[in-house]
Amino acid sequence: MRSGRASKTAEHNALFRALEARRPEDDRGVNDLLAEGFLSWRFKLVTAPARWRVWRDAVTTFIDRRWPGVRPTVLARTRLIDETIAEVLDKAPQVVILGAGLDTRAWRLPALAETTVFEVDHPDTQRRKQSLLHRRHLDPARVRFIPTDFNLGHLDIAMADASFDPTIPTLFLWEGTTNYLSAEAVDATLRWCARAAAGSQLIFTYINEDVLIDPGQYVGAERVFSTVERADEPMTFGLAPDTLAQYLAERGLQLVMDVGAASFRQQFFGLASQATHGHEFYRVAHARI
Repeated sequence: MRSGRASKTAEHNALFRALEARRPEDDRGVNDLLAEGFLSWRFKLVTAPARWRVWRDAVTTFIDRRWPGVRPTVLARTRLIDETIAEVLDKAPQVVILGAGLDTRAWRLPALAETTVFEVDHPDTQRRKQSLLHRRHLDPARVRFIPTDFNLGHLDIAMADASFDPTIPTLFLWEGTTNYLSAEAVDATLRWCARAAAGSQLIFTYINEDVLIDPGQYVGAERVFSTVERADEPMTFGLAPDTLAQYLAERGLQLVMDVGAASFRQQFFGLASQATHGHEFYRVAHARI
């Protein structure tokens, strides 16, 4: 990520949620009415007229053709994670969102209304987000913000300074981040999560490592890689699904669920997902400490 600038990929994901929020309420995969308020003026010019179906369809068709599979995958993974949070939150009275970006869950999910939420992210992205929260009149006191760079380490110190209590069962959410980090940063962060109270939960996303070796085997992957590289956010790390359980066990975590993009797109978009191709290398996993 370019120094001094908030994450561009985080804004792209917010754009997808904002466009979805322009659909009729009973036809939304994700209902994020806050996302548009976190967009730059250029993206707001795209979403403002999206209340009209013709414009919305034209924009989403353009996005889906240029970056195959990315938009529906991001929406479906957000929906899957939202539902998983609702299922496990009663076991974890505090939530840590790692690499939070422009995540709005602390304000839009009723289940988190009475929960202590920590957001950990790069200082540049976090400063931008806090500024936008004030403009939207959203209460920043709902969240404890911890600025840090995963690649530099020191997460344990930063969290201790923010009064994080590792003796309390915790739900960790790590969405859309691991693939931009080094292997050492992912390893250190997972080992830190594993030191939390027994029964704590971790929901995280990752990419299949083989796409880093041969992106041509996946529809649209080369174009996605080119886009994130131009944003100075190249994909650098992946895992092998067939050895994920062992990888996590070595770090004190037990795999509960591991599902690929094609599967969770079908879960939430049904038959319509059969027309979607691309981004199949993206996965969502759930582990227990």
